Order: sequence, then structure tokens, then C-alpha cells
Amino acid sequence: MLDENDNLTVTTNYGPLQGIHGKNPSIRIFKGIPYAKPPTGSLRWKEPQRPEPWNDIRKAFEFGPVGPQLNTQEISAMNLPMDEDCLYLNIWAASGTRPKPVLVWIYGGGFQEGTSADPNFDGESMAERGIIVVNFNYRLGILGFLATQSLSSESPHGVSGNYGFLDCVAALRWVHENIAAFGGDPSNVTIAGQSAGAGTCDFLAMSPLAKGLFQRVIAQSHARYSRDTELRYLSTSYRNIIEAEDAGERFVRRLCTTDEAPTLERLREVPWQELTDSKLYGDIQINTGSDSKPPLFRPVVDGWSIPHGFEYTYASGEQNDVDYIVGNNLDESGAIPTECVTDAREKQKDERWRPGRPPTHVTLESFVRAAKYKYRDMADEFLSVYSASNDDEAAAADSRAVRDNARISSFLWAQEWRKHCNRPVRTYFWTHRTPDGSGQRRAFHGSEITYAFDNLNRFSRNWTAEDVRVSKIISAYWVNFIATGDPNGDGLPEWKEYDPNVPKVMDLGSDFVMRDIASPKAFSFWQRFFATQQAW
Repeated sequence: MLDENDNLTVTTNYGPLQGIHGKNPSIRIFKGIPYAKPPTGSLRWKEPQRPEPWNDIRKAFEFGPVGPQLNTQEISAMNLPMDEDCLYLNIWAASGTRPKPVLVWIYGGGFQEGTSADPNFDGESMAERGIIVVNFNYRLGILGFLATQSLSSESPHGVSGNYGFLDCVAALRWVHENIAAFGGDPSNVTIAGQSAGAGTCDFLAMSPLAKGLFQRVIAQSHARYSRDTELRYLSTSYRNIIEAEDAGERFVRRLCTTDEAPTLERLREVPWQELTDSKLYGDIQINTGSDSKPPLFRPVVDGWSIPHGFEYTYASGEQNDVDYIVGNNLDESGAIPTECVTDAREKQKDERWRPGRPPTHVTLESFVRAAKYKYRDMADEFLSVYSASNDDEAAAADSRAVRDNARISSFLWAQEWRKHCNRPVRTYFWTHRTPDGSGQRRAFHGSEITYAFDNLNRFSRNWTAEDVRVSKIISAYWVNFIATGDPNGDGLPEWKEYDPNVPKVMDLGSDFVMRDIASPKAFSFWQRFFATQQAW
């Protein structure tokens, strides 16, 4: 409950917290709140445990440590400590007594990197518009997703490998039990995330452990049809428990300096710095139809926290019935703008392999070779739909194919999802290109986040009046959806619900209109190709 004499002091179920004012003094910010015990020592590779209570007022002024991961340039720039003791969350809340809708944001990063302290996720602007914003850290890489037979044997559920995922469930449970003290409505919670964060949202929507903890989902990039080979290495990728345990045993064996595999007790004594090597590990066993492979450490369909894969869950109606927004971006998943093709060819010569990275084909030879490998008997038809006779045409054709694939795949995902769910679904395609791009792309993977959070003023870029206009529209859609389940509102272009009989998608960024997802010829090709693939 709020202290009547000091609205910066809030009492949770675990103890009192003192926050700080935002740039806007009506916004209260609470950082570094423990939502679980430190997952260290004997708690490494175990389900998150409820935090220890405290009596004195805890100062919630600073972000918690970044979870162990590669120390990238972006992470270094935040000047935060990195530590295995990382399970902390942050809250932005406006003053007031009326219960407010809640957004819980889950960061991306391929289940290998990321932090809630990223300034793109700052919640103050949304809080000014009546939304309680929560974000949090979860365990990554080997510390978040290692599965072995020994870990499964010691678990009361007989499974292992989803510790980072279970952190997300624990954070949602903490929100459900405590957010009313900050003015939030625990019965009106939206989860949202981008890339691996979107994938996590999809897995949470399939998890019985998360049932009732949220009512809506915003999945920004990579909600894919169960027969789309792309989902096998993107953020929607998963492992089954047997595969995960076998891969984990092989990985642990490589850590050995003796003939015998180390015991769990010994592994839990290894400093985390020795486990989070300077290398990102890929799962080379997965057939993705391309050279791209998923990260080795990622969620597990374990029969408990994530009971089944996409197709079975949707066909049997076992998912949580929630409102959904899903979308993809113009210049992601291997698609690049025409003006950047020459630069891309140069950079590709030195580009290092990275798990989860989509292939990019900017030469005719590469484009044709990849088509014959992936589409097999349907390769000639693919090369007719996406015809090219030189390198530049091949680069453009590949980008068209990537974009059609994404839109059609999400459309077919929604067909599967809606078989047993009656809540509305809306799909989008983000087309707005930022003035300052990321590499070769400007409507790049994750570029919509800053606009959706209405955080342009937090970054020194060459923003234009058009950028500001786009940000106000998309952030209004997000705020409305979080509050009511309907993104539409006064003065906003109409965003229609998904209709399985009308293959349209909402263009977010350029015209804000409903557009055809692809030509009939392309739609027919992808539907028939997907039908030849194993469902996940």
C-alpha cells in the first residue's frame, strides 16, 4: 500500500520500498526490486525461489546487475555490474489511486543477451499515459537454459532447462501479487516483448504455469506458423527435453579436464565467468532449411512448464485464451533495403557466423543455391515467383521473399491460434525507417521499440516531424491495447481484427492502412511449401 505521507514509499508483500521521481515528478520509479532469491550456489539451475522478506525500507534507486552474458559494447555502455545475482525488476508508475493497466516488458537477445536497463525500455512516457510499466532481468545462456539428465533427476518435476523461462513466470507472479501496491490492476496485465522476448511471450501463452497472470500479448517479431522452417532458428525455436538433455550432457563434458563428468555440486561451484565463455553457441543439429542455426541454450518443451509444441497446443486448444498483437518488420529476417545492397556485399565478406542470424543473399549464385537447398522440388517455382537474372535483382527478390514469408507465416499462425480461441488477434508489418539505421537496415529488427515506448526524446538522433508523428500513433495503439484490448481510439487510423478469410495486415509506419499480405501467386506458393514441412 502507498504511504499517505510519502508516495515514493510502497509496501510490498516482502517489505517496504522507496523509489525516486522520474524526469516528470508525477512519475515514480522503483528499480532493482528482487522478485526471487539470488540464483547462486545451490540455487543455480533451479526454479526461482520467492525472495527473502526485509523489514527496513529498501532503496529502489538503481537497476540490478546485468545477467551473465557476453560483455557487448551496448552492455558496457550502461556501466552496470554483471552478476549471477540478477533477478530484479523495475517499475514506472504515475501517482494516483485508480487501478491502472499494467505492461510487463520482456527483452530480446536470442536468450543469450539483454537487460531490463536498456534505455529503449524506459517506461516513463507510457506511465505518463496511465500505464504501469514493469520490466525485469531473467537468466540467459547456459545459466538460464542448461538441461541435463542429472538436473532433470533432481527436479521434482523430472525436467530441466527452462530456468530463464521460469524466471519470467516468477516475475509475472510477483506482479500479480504486488502490483496493486503501486496502483496497478493485477487483473489487467499485458505481456510484451521483442525477438526472444516475443518468443517468450508466445511460450508463456502456451504455459499452464502462466494461466491467469496476464490477459493480453504483444509479440514484436517472429510469431510464426508451426510449419515455417524459419521458426526453428528464430526466437520461436525450442528443443524437446531429450534433445536438450543430450546437448547439455555433451556441453558439460567439454567443460571437463578429467575423464569423468563433473557432478552438479562441482558445476555449481564453477565461477559464472567460466561458464559464460566469450563464444555464442549454436545448435548445429537442427535442420532449418538454411545455414542458420538457433542458439544452443533456449527454451525446452519439457511436458511441464511448456507442455507441447505449437501445432499440438493450438490444435488441442491448450493455450491461454488472450488478446494478441503480432507483427514483423520490413528490414529483418534477412531482408535489406535496395540502397544498402552494395555495402552488404562488402560487409558479408567479414561477417562472423552467429546463432539465430538469418541468411542474407545478395548475389544471384547465393540466392539460387539457397533456393535449391531449401525448396527442393519446389525450387523452380520459387525462382519463378521471385525471379532474378543478376546480383541486384537477386538481392531484391530475396528481400521480397523474406517479407512475404514473414507476413504469410504470421497470418497462418493466427489461423492456428484462433481455432480454439475467441479473443481478438491483430497483425502488423512495421515499415517506418529510422533516420539513423543499424548496419544496412533502418526498419531493422527492434527499431519499432523506441517508437512504441514513445522514447524518441531519450536518444540523440536525427528525428524528423514524421518520426514524432509515427511514434505518437504506434504508442497510442499500444497504450489503448494495454488498457482495453483494442488498439483503436479517437483520431487513429482503424486497425481491423484478423480475419482468416481476408489476408490483410496493418501497415504500421508508412500509411497506417490494411494491406494485402502478398500476391495470390506468392500466397499460394508459401501455403503449399509449408504444407510439405514438419510441424513444430
